[in-house]
Amino acid sequence: MAERADDRLVRLLGLVAYLDGAGPVPVAELAGRFGVSEQQIRDDVDQLWVTGTPGYWPDDLIDFDADAVERGVVHLREARGLTRPLRLGTREAVALVAALRAMAASGPVQADPARAQLVASALDKLTTATGEAASAVDVRLAADGDPRVVQAVTDALARGRRLRIRYVNAADVAGERDVDPVRLLTQDESAYLLAWCHRAQGRRTFRLDRVLWARVLDVPVEGRQVDVDVDVAQSVAEAGQDAAVATVRFASAARWVAEEVPTEAVRDLPDGSFEVRLRVTNPAWLRRLLLAGGPDVLEVSPPQVAADVAQAARAALAAYGVAGEAWPDAGAGAAVG
Repeated sequence: MAERADDRLVRLLGLVAYLDGAGPVPVAELAGRFGVSEQQIRDDVDQLWVTGTPGYWPDDLIDFDADAVERGVVHLREARGLTRPLRLGTREAVALVAALRAMAASGPVQADPARAQLVASALDKLTTATGEAASAVDVRLAADGDPRVVQAVTDALARGRRLRIRYVNAADVAGERDVDPVRLLTQDESAYLLAWCHRAQGRRTFRLDRVLWARVLDVPVEGRQVDVDVDVAQSVAEAGQDAAVATVRFASAARWVAEEVPTEAVRDLPDGSFEVRLRVTNPAWLRRLLLAGGPDVLEVSPPQVAADVAQAARAALAAYGVAGEAWPDAGAGAAVG
C-alpha cells in the first residue's frame, strides 16, 4: 500500500523533533519507535538531508553526521529551525482541539490509559490557551462498530483475556474464531483489532465494524511474539487481503479516480478510456465511488457489483420521486451510469 504524503510529512517532522532531543539513535530503534522499516528510516534521512530553509545552499539544509549514518546510527547535527515551538493561530488551535477530542473518544485511546492521559493533558493545555473558542467545538464520532463489541474488546485488552468473535471478512464470509487481542489501531477513520488468531495460527487484523459479536473468555492471552509496533498501514492492508476485486472501466473525464483512489492496477485503453482494478474491503465505499462517477462509469465487473450499484441508484431516485427506469439492471460489462 502506497504511503500517503501527509503521513510521511508527519513522520519526517517527528523524526527531526525526536532526534533533536534524543541525540544519536540507532536506525533499528527509530524504526521500532516510528513503526516503519529500517530502510524507510534511511530513506527519510536522505529526504531530510536535502530539506531546509529558502536558499537551499549547504548551510541552509538539515544536516546529519554522515559517518554515524554509515554505522547505522542517526545523529542530527543541524535542525535548521524545524524544532522551534509552533505558534498557532486561533483557527489552527481550534482544529487541534477538535482532533484531540476525537482521539479521546476513539476506542484505541480509551483502551490505552497511558495514551488517554497524554491526550487529556494536551487537550487541557490547548483548551485553556484557546479560551472561549474551544468551547464551541463539539465532536461526535460516527459509530465504528457495535458499542458492545468495542466494550468487549476494550475489556479484553485491559484484562489480558482471550476473545471469541464472529467476524465477516472482506469476502463477506462470516465465521467464529478465538483471538488473543494485542492492540487497537486506527486508519482512515476505521478502527482495527490487531490480534493473534488461534484458527489461523498467526497475527491477524480485524476491522471492528465487521465484528458481529464479541465475548470475553475466562482464558488468559498466551505470550505470543506479536510485534506491537507493527506498521498500521501494513496491518490494514493485511485485513483486506481476502477482499473481492472489482474491475471498472471509466471514461477519460473520470481520470481523478486513477489519481485519488487506491488502485491495484490502471490500464489505459486505445479509445481514451481507462480500466482500474480495485480491492474492495467495503462494498458501500465502491457503491459510492461508482455513483459519484455517474455517466463516466462505462463497465463494471463482476456483474453483482454492477447490479448492486444499479439497485442503490434506483432506490436513491425513488426517494426523490424519480422514475427508476433511468437506471436499468446492470449485468457483466454493463454501464452503471
